[in-house]
Amino acid sequence: MKQDSFIYYTLHLADNALILGHRNSEWCGHGPVLEQDIAITNISLDLIGQARNFYQYAAKLMNKQNAPSPNGKEVGGEFTEDKLAYLRDVREFKNCLLAEQPNGDWAQTILRQFFFSTYQFYLYRQLQESHPDEQLAAIAAKSLKEVTYHLRWSSEWVIRLGDGTEESRKRMLNALENLWPYTGELFVPAAYETDRMDLKNIKEQWAQKVKDIFSEATLPYPAEGWMHTGGKTGMHTEQLGFILAELQFMQRAYPNSEW
Repeated sequence: MKQDSFIYYTLHLADNALILGHRNSEWCGHGPVLEQDIAITNISLDLIGQARNFYQYAAKLMNKQNAPSPNGKEVGGEFTEDKLAYLRDVREFKNCLLAEQPNGDWAQTILRQFFFSTYQFYLYRQLQESHPDEQLAAIAAKSLKEVTYHLRWSSEWVIRLGDGTEESRKRMLNALENLWPYTGELFVPAAYETDRMDLKNIKEQWAQKVKDIFSEATLPYPAEGWMHTGGKTGMHTEQLGFILAELQFMQRAYPNSEW
């Protein structure tokens, strides 16, 4: 994998974790019950922690090779995790479209988390076991411990809601209709992730896990169909613009501010 492609891939992993983590953080103080409010907030913190590790590594690689700014603008000084998170524009983010989808109700948030945690679980496991870069493999190994919990937690909720009351099942079916068209992009390789990444195998494992959980939840597994794509190469929905307007406001309004 060429160095530029490797940096883009590292940013892609970071962006996925940051944007999904930010989405989950919007539930803080608004969860259906206190225990689950704390659970979803802790998951958001896990994801933001993963994003930090990936951004820190990407910044190190970029500084080492004197890479240009990802957004073509002067960022001043060396790259840092903060500059990569707060000073890139929408088109420079490489997260999958699924991560930026609105929270909706609890069912939609749960299903989005389940789909993405299943994907991250098999992706991080592959990175841990076979990626030649030791630092990226180490970050994946650390993150996998957290994602294992995320997957178990979201799976239990999918089953609880899908096989629960008439209302909870109705909401899960609505969430499935809204989110399913965004799952295909997870397995469509961008140019920067084709080398050494077996997305076909990850897709097979992901699909089997989803089918198993859906079977317990008495939810239908949708047929193959048209899917949204573009997030991995910077073509996003309007949702990401709203996220970044909130996420990046302080740094853009007060440049170089620090805690």
